[in-house]
Amino acid sequence: MRRSPLLASLLALAAFAVLVGLGTWQLDRRAWKRDLLATITQRAAATAAPLPAAADWPRLDRARDEYRHVAMRGTYDHAREALVYGVAGEDLGALKGAPGYFVFTPLIRPDGPPVLVNRGFVPLARRDAASRAEGQVTGPQAVTGTLRFPEETSVFVPANDPARDAFYRRDPVAIAAARGLSGAPPFYVELDRGAAPGGLPASPGAKVDLPNRHLEYALTWYGLAATLAAVVAAVAWSRRRGGRAPKG
Repeated sequence: MRRSPLLASLLALAAFAVLVGLGTWQLDRRAWKRDLLATITQRAAATAAPLPAAADWPRLDRARDEYRHVAMRGTYDHAREALVYGVAGEDLGALKGAPGYFVFTPLIRPDGPPVLVNRGFVPLARRDAASRAEGQVTGPQAVTGTLRFPEETSVFVPANDPARDAFYRRDPVAIAAARGLSGAPPFYVELDRGAAPGGLPASPGAKVDLPNRHLEYALTWYGLAATLAAVVAAVAWSRRRGGRAPKG
């Protein structure tokens, strides 16, 4: 029994070291994330370069290539557009917070396989392409936008259901398969900021949506370490007072 306080103290010390270590690791991650965000922002703002050739697509990497500013030419195949459910962000002005769809349209290219383009957002009431016919541009188009990889899965976003033509995740592979787009890449291109004729679809353009909450996490770990230290100190002080001989 005499060794119990010592063992408890060692365990508390080990836990304190782990908590401080986790907080420090989160600060390191915060610095890394800030550098990454700066790199991505610079990448997205660069002059648009030709879309990589199809032969290079298997070697593209999310960390190295996502948000590349690319350019391509082709003709939109509006008959095979897909609507991905979503909510308009604050960068869409008056549409902010409105439920609706992001319009993914195949761009049929003369120099390579078709590529899905996220042309932008339309409200629920404008789901039917006939209600926004002016925005269904025809003929050859010069398209510039950012290269994006599939949206990462989340328990908060339902899985796509191609059989019901219901899409909730920006998954170009699933959408291309559902629309019969042979040879389409495992990425899509998010159209640069702007709006089609008639105002819809409205594209917010590139948005670097990588969360950077590492400072919050670091403070949480450091706070737990401080709480543990305070508890240990309070217990030690209580035991010291309890061990004093009574006066007189």
